[in-house]
Amino acid sequence: MRLPVTGVLLALALSACATPKAGAPVTLPPSTPATPPPPVATTPAAPVPYAFASLPGWEAEDHRAALDAFRTTCGVSRDQETAAVCRRAKALGSLDAAGARAFLETNFRPEPVGDTGLLTAYFAPVYEASESRRGPFNMPVRARPDDLVITDLAEIDPTAAPGQKLVGRLEDGRMEAYPDRETIETEGLGKVLAWMRAEDLFFLQIQGSGVLVFPDGTRKRAAFAAHNGRPFTGIARPMREKGLLKDADTSGDAIRSWLARHRGADADAIMRLNPRYVFFALAGDDDLDPVGAAGIPLPAGRAIAVDNSLHRMGELFWIDASAPVLTGAFPTYRRLVVALDTGGAIKGEVRADLYMGRGDEAGIEAGRVRHVLKMYRLVPVSPGGS
Repeated sequence: MRLPVTGVLLALALSACATPKAGAPVTLPPSTPATPPPPVATTPAAPVPYAFASLPGWEAEDHRAALDAFRTTCGVSRDQETAAVCRRAKALGSLDAAGARAFLETNFRPEPVGDTGLLTAYFAPVYEASESRRGPFNMPVRARPDDLVITDLAEIDPTAAPGQKLVGRLEDGRMEAYPDRETIETEGLGKVLAWMRAEDLFFLQIQGSGVLVFPDGTRKRAAFAAHNGRPFTGIARPMREKGLLKDADTSGDAIRSWLARHRGADADAIMRLNPRYVFFALAGDDDLDPVGAAGIPLPAGRAIAVDNSLHRMGELFWIDASAPVLTGAFPTYRRLVVALDTGGAIKGEVRADLYMGRGDEAGIEAGRVRHVLKMYRLVPVSPGGS
């Protein structure tokens, strides 16, 4: 044990003064028992509830739009208390901004979630496609292969996280990992549904769904069908490390532009750094926003993808995102959002992916979102409760 410096000096001084001469008896002073100080009575501080007024940006929120987002999506929640608030919300007539705010503040209380994390964004792209291979349309959109096996891990291991899947294929009666992006592309696994530019398909796979527009004007929705079970690996970091893009210029638009300019072997090598491969199903375009993991269309600007092993579908959150790192980004995103989707790269308690909407404008904005995130869960309460 290390003594404080003052204690060491004092001990040395006392030792020098009290050292007896040889043969002299040592007389110790009578010991006086130390009197402990009287105990100090303390009252534990009561926890202070987090107030809506303390949420950064709450005053400026569009409370009517926030309440509408809750009313149109709250049916997906399996939480009984949220269901009760949902029924009350749906029974309401038209409310002005003050009434909507009062309803939210009466029926929910904010609770901070974790420390700080990361907000990104995604969108539903609209891309040109072809029914046959021609010109730059040389990368196939593939359907889920017949040999791709997806098993809910909860059926095997009761301790598995909700929604966790085992993805692979059977070889000689044993499950093995499904091939990575490069092998799928080189071996041609999965039926060809359409043809796209390689960089467009890559971004369609990152977003998970989108709309394909064919030369005759036909529009088809490309809906997520499955993925190959490989981990998602972002390509922005390796592109920065290789000097292909500047540190503050790794937006989605910048990455896609680079891939388009280097279409071919160079771009393929970069895209294959991400081993995850997404398969699709084509259907008629209903001109609606895509359906998320919760099974309902995603409201633009109000839906987030979360880690579904840590959060439940239908939960309400307040997000406070600031300090963007990408050029051209909006400075803050502060709003009420609903957890309605999941994503391969969305892992962690304070991690969210904000759905921006459909088309190029939404895509440009989504590609610039990389903000420091704080999250607050809006916990349902009974009117007059806490």
